[in-house]
Amino acid sequence: QVQLVESGGGSVQAGGSLNLSCAVSGATASINRMAWFRQVPGKEREGIASIYTKMSIKLYANSVKGRIAISRDNAKNTVCLQMNSLKVEDTAMYYCAAGPATGRWSDSREYTIWGQGTQVTVSS
Repeated sequence: QVQLVESGGGSVQAGGSLNLSCAVSGATASINRMAWFRQVPGKEREGIASIYTKMSIKLYANSVKGRIAISRDNAKNTVCLQMNSLKVEDTAMYYCAAGPATGRWSDSREYTIWGQGTQVTVSS
């Protein structure tokens, strides 16, 4: 069974950077797409970046495009999210997700496996 564990969250000032990591373990043959989502209490989860594991495709939400980069290291079994120029509105719980890639990448329902989340807090 695939398991995802996020790390790298923390508190930073606006304009700072963070690199989030998602450690992947277990059988991953059925995983065709990984993604990072974020969620604020009372709001739906927002897809911010996705990477296809068997194709050269990376996708980003317009709200963060140009400030983040998603990457995958198959040898280390990790998916990372480099975040730069952080804004207060980036404050959220960030989740790593994995799924078979059957529909829209930004639809949280497309992902069958989720990590526990890592908190990112950006202060002014």
